[in-house]
Amino acid sequence: MNQDPHLQHLFIKDIKEETDIKGCYLAKNKRLGTTRVGKSFINLVLADRTGELEAKVWDNADQLSSLFHDGDIIEVTGRAGAYRGQVQITVTDLKPPEVEPDPAIFIESTAGNVTEMIKSLRDILKGVSDKHLRALNDRFMSDTHFVSQFKKAPAAKNFHHGYLGGLLEHTLSVCRMASKVADHYPQLDRDLLVTASFLHDIGKIREYSCDLHIDYTDEGRLLGHLVLGVEMVDEKLRDMRSFPHDLALKLRHMILSHHGEYEFGSPKRPKFLEAFALHLFDDLDAKINGLGRFMEKDRQDGSWTDYNRLFDRYFLKGEIRSVEEGPGEVPAEDDTSNRQWTLFSPGS
Repeated sequence: MNQDPHLQHLFIKDIKEETDIKGCYLAKNKRLGTTRVGKSFINLVLADRTGELEAKVWDNADQLSSLFHDGDIIEVTGRAGAYRGQVQITVTDLKPPEVEPDPAIFIESTAGNVTEMIKSLRDILKGVSDKHLRALNDRFMSDTHFVSQFKKAPAAKNFHHGYLGGLLEHTLSVCRMASKVADHYPQLDRDLLVTASFLHDIGKIREYSCDLHIDYTDEGRLLGHLVLGVEMVDEKLRDMRSFPHDLALKLRHMILSHHGEYEFGSPKRPKFLEAFALHLFDDLDAKINGLGRFMEKDRQDGSWTDYNRLFDRYFLKGEIRSVEEGPGEVPAEDDTSNRQWTLFSPGS
């Protein structure tokens, strides 16, 4: 009987101090530096689907650096220690893997059932009564190539839904919010809001590539998913000659403005109710997912997470201690020197 190859891999989440390391990992953020005495070293991040850890190569750095590039899978030998309270790996040797490892070790996938999520999304879109918007949605959902890409695409590289199937998971969540909020606020155009929620991030299909890790495509770096999404909608609209001009204009605006502010990457800010609502849904779902994953993966003991630089604060992840139990280890005051601004920047 063949042994499950995943059982032989020491996942990042399971690496503790004093753990011996020997296995294949994704090399990220490779940087070659020099110590004060002029000795070369490599600073990099090792990753698999469960997380990532900082690593250092102190010996033979120049020679070992020539063996791999940023984004390669490498076979690593080393040992985990601690640096400033964080687990860090000291790499003693590395080389290209002799046998290609299973890609599933490195790319995380949605925990949701993709087939069920697609069905749920189709059911929501069937509720769109406007014939023009329904026809546009049908053009996308009947496009087998689009659906195939849509089901496996990530919603981001780093912060939120940054895994295979993440785009579908995020889009379904935003569509569900749009449908529920439209019940609460009847002044909102439900059909427009639901359709824009479906289409708001479709450009991410072309913005990201997924091989052994998630990265940007050339057009993703040059244009971004907001522009790419509008282009994809326009491609479908090209043969829909009866599609109302004002409706198409609103859809384009909602895609281009859903990040909300210029500093978050929006070329336009929301300028009508449905556009503003979409921005809020998108922002809420991204933050709940991203922060939830940050808290789940946090390695700190106790009730508080490590410091989150994106949000300039610590987060409570456990129970609040009673007075009788004592305060435990309470983190220092939040550092407010660097305010949040990069949630929807290209790296998010």
